[in-house]
Amino acid sequence: MNRNGAYQGVILAAGHGSRLGPFGERHPKPVLPICNRPLLAYQLDTMRAAGITDVVIVIGHLGHIITQTLADGTDYGVRIRYVEQEKRLGIAHAVGQLERHLDRPFLLLLGDIFFDINDLPAMFQAFEQPGTAAVLAVKDEPDEAAIRRNFAVLLNDDGTVRRVVEKPRHISNSLKGCGLYLFDLSIFDAIRRTPRTALRDEYELTDSIQILIDYEYRVRIAPVVEWDLNITFVDDLLACCLHELSRREENSVVAPDAQIAEGSELIDSVIGPGVIIENPTRLERCVVLSGVKLAGGTQYQDQVFAEDTP
Repeated sequence: MNRNGAYQGVILAAGHGSRLGPFGERHPKPVLPICNRPLLAYQLDTMRAAGITDVVIVIGHLGHIITQTLADGTDYGVRIRYVEQEKRLGIAHAVGQLERHLDRPFLLLLGDIFFDINDLPAMFQAFEQPGTAAVLAVKDEPDEAAIRRNFAVLLNDDGTVRRVVEKPRHISNSLKGCGLYLFDLSIFDAIRRTPRTALRDEYELTDSIQILIDYEYRVRIAPVVEWDLNITFVDDLLACCLHELSRREENSVVAPDAQIAEGSELIDSVIGPGVIIENPTRLERCVVLSGVKLAGGTQYQDQVFAEDTP
């Protein structure tokens, strides 16, 4: 799919992984390794697959690590520009600061979510219908708790969006918004009209989307997300790696320079660069991040090992 530069890309990567504990103080969530690739590398793959090569990444917490990891985007087939968000006042605030950097419709991804996307062209097909100002990627979500952590999407009879509800208490359907959007530039008019909310004292992007709807812009949906997970806790990193291993139909991933004791057994596990496992060890559903030295000699299940691990 190539739309010849008709779209730009935006990734919001300024968040602080406070619930990752000490690990989050040293490692920005957007470049945590999923099967030994930075999370944002997968999102840049999504951009490139859509023919988008002009990408703006909003950085904040530990932003220098993100810029060091991705550089100018050459290794990922895109051109990256970085914009620093000095104050974290919500997603709408972050997007609003990009108005002078964007001159076309743009694909927006939240940089701390790992997506498995099954039909990205459907988003663009929906967006290119006449009068459309936005398309929201959605998922039929059986887990009501997952909807409550994200936002609910309510539809009109013609399939356009009637209402979006941030972190809803009452669930009336199973349609979850997934942190992946297509916007035209009218979103900036809506952001300027977006009030700060009582819910989190931030400027919510869902409020901006609702303003578009209330001003009779057409907002559509595209059910393109097969699986998604916001990396909030260390165990979420493990879940993402396991999902990616399953998607690839691979048993394990091992960095070329890892040193693993002869006789070790790896089942559904990821071993990062520079890892040393000194004694024969059985690892099942484990992730060992770069630079870890593991004495081993025993069995481990469902664990993430990092230099910060006690």
